[in-house]
Amino acid sequence: MHILEEQELSVRYLSPEDMSVAASLLYQAYHDDDVLRSVLAAKDNSSYEAKLRAFIREELSSFGQGQQPMIGLFNKQHLYAVACVLESETQLQAARYWHWRLRLMLSAGYLQTQQLIEKENTIRAALDEYGHYYFLAFIAVDPHVQGQGLGHYLLTGLDDLISSNKDISGMAVFVTQTSQKAFFLSHDYEAVKTLSFEKVTGEILFKKRQ
Repeated sequence: MHILEEQELSVRYLSPEDMSVAASLLYQAYHDDDVLRSVLAAKDNSSYEAKLRAFIREELSSFGQGQQPMIGLFNKQHLYAVACVLESETQLQAARYWHWRLRLMLSAGYLQTQQLIEKENTIRAALDEYGHYYFLAFIAVDPHVQGQGLGHYLLTGLDDLISSNKDISGMAVFVTQTSQKAFFLSHDYEAVKTLSFEKVTGEILFKKRQ
């Protein structure tokens, strides 16, 4: 395992040249995600993996076109972790661009697309009282360097993103695993509400602006 030195790490916005590596990190991180496995229902594993790749590709494309924050943790020029964030009061968060929905329907399926949008809308409704906030849609760390605190380092970088926008009330995230919840609780996120999608139960966590 390659050991990374903290002084060589930096957090910055992703560039178009980083998208292929970001897609690979997200694919590895969300391959066994309970919600996505349920929503992107497929007849076999290869079909599911193709749908997952398409989903991640279209998500990254929509983030870029919507100018939403995509943050990377770098060691020099090498991308080791990524976080994708949505602002609550944007067209992208409210009702996805039509071309994103069309491309996703063609690759993942109409029903699956509608279920993903329903999931997003349900989370938005549960967070309505928080006004203008960020939502952490994706976070991933290269599995070859996990266990070195890179996820914690990246979350600290997201704190800087919150503090740089005076109109933001905080950061929300939806988690389905106990280990995920413990990770965010260690960074002062608080449990807000329990939700269920396609027989998968998870929790919304929220960190208020400091």
